[in-house]
Amino acid sequence: MTSRLSDTINVLVPVGALGTGVRERDLAAGLAGGAHAIACDAGSTDSGPAYLATGLPKYSRYAVKADLRILMLAQAKASIPLLIGSCGTSGCDAALDWTRDIALEIAREEGIAPRIALLYSEQTPETIATLASEGRVTPLPPMAAAEPELFARCDRIVALMGPEPYIAALEGGADIVLGGRTTDTAVIAAVPIMRGAGAGPAWHAGKIAECGGMCTTNPRDGGVMIRVGADAFEIEPLSSDNRCVPQTVSAHMLYENSDPFELLEPGGVLNVRASCYEAVDDRVVRVSASAFEPRPYTMKLEGASAGSFQTMMLIGIQDPTVLANLDTFLAQMEHHLLQRVRSTLGERAGDFTISLRAYGWNAVSGIVLGDPAVAPREVGLMFVATASTQEQATQIAKTCNPMFFHMPLRIGTELPSYAFPFSPAEIERGAVYEFLLNHVVRIQDPLELVRTEYLELGVLVNA
Repeated sequence: MTSRLSDTINVLVPVGALGTGVRERDLAAGLAGGAHAIACDAGSTDSGPAYLATGLPKYSRYAVKADLRILMLAQAKASIPLLIGSCGTSGCDAALDWTRDIALEIAREEGIAPRIALLYSEQTPETIATLASEGRVTPLPPMAAAEPELFARCDRIVALMGPEPYIAALEGGADIVLGGRTTDTAVIAAVPIMRGAGAGPAWHAGKIAECGGMCTTNPRDGGVMIRVGADAFEIEPLSSDNRCVPQTVSAHMLYENSDPFELLEPGGVLNVRASCYEAVDDRVVRVSASAFEPRPYTMKLEGASAGSFQTMMLIGIQDPTVLANLDTFLAQMEHHLLQRVRSTLGERAGDFTISLRAYGWNAVSGIVLGDPAVAPREVGLMFVATASTQEQATQIAKTCNPMFFHMPLRIGTELPSYAFPFSPAEIERGAVYEFLLNHVVRIQDPLELVRTEYLELGVLVNA
């Protein structure tokens, strides 16, 4: 057995995202194992732009409150910092305030009084336009422009923070730091960096631990502990029944990252080309020789907005003749639907699109399957009409609806029947949201675009 690292900074990462299920026994194991801080993420762009554009959280208030209660009580008991990044899914100001209110509610109910720091990273279109005019905003592929009109179209814009605002908040006496939009890695790397651990190991450990137990042999079995030293780090599951092995740990560099050897972060690049992954024992992995290469400081910008509107219908198809020739059927159906909308609604339809997605066929990948040996037994056909207004989208769906009752594969053959699972068949989805920004902004100071506030007993005090 390899000897364990000494003089490490230990961060307990209880879960990949706040609201997905923190376990008290994991917290107890981490605290007993010598945790110096608790840190986890609470947001992502994984579920699309709606949460940023609306400021609404993805997870339920009940789930987030249950997890946050466990974490806040553990923080109070152990007197170690609690850091949470990208609060309320998107990390915009409204989402951070939503999380703040839950934290204050828990504090009142439990009779605890932590000093809470709030890190706001939402930006106004005017601020970003000014920075762009100074040549400090650069589009990333596939974006090509950085014009003021683009920023003005965004309902909300956030800048992804690095670890520095968290470090400043802790140095300002915060017990709990609730952050706006932050890179997943930074919120976990903050305390090790603050307390003098090696930058390479700290950033690499943060990346591997960002999703909690995702880097273990049983990804759904709790969180992890990272122990970060000057030249290496160790990672182990909080659950005694789970394991970290070199393969599961090294593989996580490819999670949401196109390059398995480099990860761009605010202020530099994590380079793991020379990193060595070795088993300390059957459940702990040590990683050494990770490097963090400083670069000019940039923050990623995310911006989202509401656009068109959608109405959808679901149709179940079991007709064997249709299913044996599904690509042909769908092409014919789309042609007839477009023709019917144009002839019936004309200009009243406005600028619209129709999409047919056959679940059970190729709806997820969109790849044409060709001629499979065996036709599917059934598919669920999702019809989506997208138009400038909700009324137009619904009228397009209603206009198309009759085509789905008995449309045959070939005219003159016996009419098939299809199934609508809902009545009325039209389901109004509301606005369609889109990401408008994929840019970075160069800044002089990591705190330049961050506003910090402190709360004591629920009262705002000077930052």
